[in-house]
Amino acid sequence: MYTHTEEIMNKVRKTILTDADGVLLDWEWAFTIWMEQHGHTKVDGYQFMYDIGERYGITKDQSRKMVKLFNESASIGFLPPLRDAMYYVKRLHEEHGYDFICVTSLSRNKDACELRKMNLRKLFGKSAFTGFKFLDTGADKDDALDKWKDSGLWWLEDKPENCVAGINAGLRPILIEHGHNMGNKNPDITVCKNWKHIYNTILERDAV
Repeated sequence: MYTHTEEIMNKVRKTILTDADGVLLDWEWAFTIWMEQHGHTKVDGYQFMYDIGERYGITKDQSRKMVKLFNESASIGFLPPLRDAMYYVKRLHEEHGYDFICVTSLSRNKDACELRKMNLRKLFGKSAFTGFKFLDTGADKDDALDKWKDSGLWWLEDKPENCVAGINAGLRPILIEHGHNMGNKNPDITVCKNWKHIYNTILERDAV
C-alpha cells in the first residue's frame, strides 16, 4: 500500500522530459520542403550536416533567420510525427502511466508556442503532455533543465550537446539516432535507433 508521498514520487519518476523536433516531430522533413519553397536546396555532400548554414551554403546569420522564420510560421503547427513516435508515446502514456513534458528551443513567440501545443496534442493526445517549456529559437537547454536537477528523469534528445546538459543536470539522456549525430562518442549517453528502441530501453531500465 503506497503512502501519499510515495504515490507522488512514483508519479514524478514516471515523467519523461523530451525535445520535440527530431524526437517527436519530423522537423527536418518539413523544413526541407519549406526551404525549397523559398529557393534553397541542400549542398551536395552536406545533406546530413547539423549546421543549417553548411547544409544550404548560406551564412550563419541567414540560417538563423530562416530557422526562426520557419519556426514562427503557420507550418510549425502541422509537422508530421517522427516514425513510430505516436504509437510508442501513446503506449508509454496509456499502458504504462508515463507523462511527458516538452522542452523545446522552438521560439518564445506566443503564436508559435500555441501551434506547437496544438500539433503535439493532435498527434499524441490531449493528456500525454503535462507541461511545456519554450525557449528562444536554437537556445541551449542547460538552464532550463536545472528545474529537474538530480531527478533522474529520462531526457529524450537528438542533439548530443543537450544530452550532456542532461547528464550535468542529473537526468538520464537518450539520444535518438540521426545522420547529424552519428559522431557521438560519449559513453554516458544512451543511443537509441528509433522509438521502439526508446520504448524498450525505458521499460527495461525502469523495471530494474
